[in-house]
Order: sequence, then structure tokens, then C-alpha cells
Amino acid sequence: MKVLFISLGCDKNLSDSEHMLGLIARHGHEIVDDEAIAEAIIINTCCFIHDARQESVDTILEMAEYRKNGPCRALIVTGCLAQQYQNEIMEELPEVDACLGTASYDKILEALAQAEKGCRYQMYADTSSPVPDIGERLITTGGAVGYLKIAEGCDKRCSYCIIPSLRGSYRSVPMERLVAEAENMASQGVKELILVAQETTLYGRDIYGKKSLPRLLHALCRIDGIRWIRILYGYPEEIDDELITCMREEEKICHYLDIPIQHGSDRILKLMGRRTSKQALIDLIGKLRSAMPDITLRTTLITGFPTETEEEHRELMDFVRDMAFDRLGVFTYSQEEGTKAGEMDGQIPEDVKNARRDELMSLQQTITAKKGRSFVGKELSVMIEGRLPEEGVYIGRSYRDAPKVDGYVFVDAEDELMTGDFVNVRITGSMAYDLTGEKIYTSYT
Repeated sequence: MKVLFISLGCDKNLSDSEHMLGLIARHGHEIVDDEAIAEAIIINTCCFIHDARQESVDTILEMAEYRKNGPCRALIVTGCLAQQYQNEIMEELPEVDACLGTASYDKILEALAQAEKGCRYQMYADTSSPVPDIGERLITTGGAVGYLKIAEGCDKRCSYCIIPSLRGSYRSVPMERLVAEAENMASQGVKELILVAQETTLYGRDIYGKKSLPRLLHALCRIDGIRWIRILYGYPEEIDDELITCMREEEKICHYLDIPIQHGSDRILKLMGRRTSKQALIDLIGKLRSAMPDITLRTTLITGFPTETEEEHRELMDFVRDMAFDRLGVFTYSQEEGTKAGEMDGQIPEDVKNARRDELMSLQQTITAKKGRSFVGKELSVMIEGRLPEEGVYIGRSYRDAPKVDGYVFVDAEDELMTGDFVNVRITGSMAYDLTGEKIYTSYT
């Protein structure tokens, strides 16, 4: 069959999608990118917050039109929305032929086969079961970047989050599987390996009896072809001295850490079910910067959490100003059904949430711009991701920039560069979030 695959949501979802694509391609199906010719359409959905849920629903409805009026004879919904609304999707959308839950993506071939026969199909494996092992994946990120999902689920159960009910308890992927997968990704041209999970820093505790992220990192650093290793979603309370030492000593590990802290008020942190405090966050950030003075720290915040006062918003503003994060994103609180926070009194009006978000982002833009200016005149290693022909420059990222969420480095170079090339760049200018520079010597890989 000609199969169109649509992956929505986060990079963890993308990892699942690439595994399904690998399975589909190995069994003779043709991957296409045009819904008008697709005989099967698979949508890997997200429903973490309202906006993501709406995007998933809108995409299903749009693709259902091709199921009714085109060559498509199989419409399959997978992922978080399929897990949360197991019966509603099949009952209310007759165009949908199959639904697979978050722990059942290894059944994609069976779902395709049943749909091709005209049979409707559902599968929802226990979300406490081991992470499926379905072999080699099909990299869709252009080849030079790959996301390695090292665990599934979460045990933290923050009061605003529905992930544990969708993805289940925390389950680490065995280390030998991850190393083999990373080796395969390197053989496909991946040079930057990005470690993702709901929480990367807890890796291994469930299967090895202790946190084992440093051990995994040491093993991944031995893989030929991998140049950068980047860690996302590191919960602050789980970042210990062993991990910091590993990051400092292993040359391939980017001095970059994504630490979702969510707030800077102890009262709000407690209401959120977070397992840290403002002072603990201050101490950790100081320790990280002391160990690695060049470290780039990214964080995410939630503004407008139930009962958040104007004074607590100001406290968060002061915290952001004092900590001077290199990168920062802000979400307005989304009231989600089935969460403790969703049932709390004191929900904040949308206009107030939006105003607080805008204030935080305006402050952060000032901080980021100032940090960018400090790099003018310095040299950075940059991985090339493409060229902007109309501008006559190449576009790339430094160790300071994670794909999709951070900035870029725009590079002037006289010779031809290829995606995945690493070049040393002298920074000549800065913008709000991006840098400009010029190549100073021949690229190397």
C-alpha cells in the first residue's frame, strides 16, 4: 500500500512514528507524502494540552475526507488521542478503520492488514508493559539529527499533567537496545543524538535498581559517527553529581541541559506536585554553571496556574531575571480533564494568563539578546542544516541550540557546505534569538 504518515506533537512521538515507519517500509509498503494518492493514512496524535488535542482532531477530520472520497482505504489513528478516547473515536468517526494505543504501536502492520480487509481494529496494550522492540527505524529528520527515546511513561504525576494516564508508568528501554539503535542511527548519518523521554534523568532506575543515565551516556559516546549528544527533559531533582561529572568529562556531550522547572514560587511548585523548591533550583543552577561555565540552560514555565497571584507572578519574573536562563519557553496553564489541577478552584482567566506569558517572554527576549551579544567575536562549532539561497547564507546550530525550540547561526561561507557538516564559525553579529557568523576554516566531519 501507499502509506502517508502524519506525526503530531513532541519529539518523543516522532521517535514512535519513526519506528512504525521502519516497520512499514521493511514489509514492502511505499511511504508517500501526498494524501491525494495515499491508500493508507496513519496519524500519530498528541493530546497533552487543549491546542494539541484540537490539532489532532482537526487532522483526523481533514484526512477522513480522503478516506471518504479518495483512494485511501485505511485511516489509522495512533498515539495519545487514540489512547485517551479509545471508544469515542471509533464510535463517532466511521471513517477511522483502526486505533492503536500508546503501548501498541508495534501492531501497526496488523492494523494495516485488517483495514485492508475491511475489518475495523483496536489494540490498547497495558501501559505498564515493557517498551515495544520493533527494530530499525526510518529517520525523518534529514539524517544528521536523531531523537533517541530512552524511556516511556512517567511516575511523577504532576497535578496538571495527563501523561501518566496516557503513557503509563516509567519504563526504561534496556541499554543494549539503545546502544544498538544509536549505532544504527549513526550508520544512517545521524551526527547529533538527542536523548528524550518524559524524564531522561531517571533512566535505568526501574530496570537496573539505580539511575543509570551516566552509564548510558558513556556507552553512547563510544559510537563512531556521533559527534554531539544532547540531553532534554532533565528533571532538576534527579540531576546529581555523577551526571554533572559525566557531562563535563565526555567531549561528545553538549554542555546544554533542558530542565523543565515550571515555576519559581514554592507555593505554586507544591500545588503543581513538583518535587523541588526555589532554593533547590537556585543551588542546582549554580552548581551546573560552576562545573561547566559555558553551559546553556533551557527551561519551560507554566504561567496562570490555578490560584497564582500577581505577587507570585512577580516572584517568577524576578526568578527568571536572576537566573538568566539562556533559553526559555512559557506555556499558559491548560485546564485538563482528569487532572488534580483541573478540578482546583481559582482558575485564572485566559486574558490574564496570556498577559503574564507575554510579560515573561518579553523579559526573556531581553536576557537572550544580551547573552547573544556576548558571543560576538567568539568562535563556535556549528552543524550545518541547510542553505537559504535568497539570503546567500547557510543555516546551522551550535551546541547552544536544540532543534525546533532554540535559535540558529546564519553562516557566510564561500565554499559549498552540506547538511551535517561541522564548521568553525566566528560570530559577527546577534539578533533576538539567532547569531550570524562567518566560516573561518574548512569543514570537518
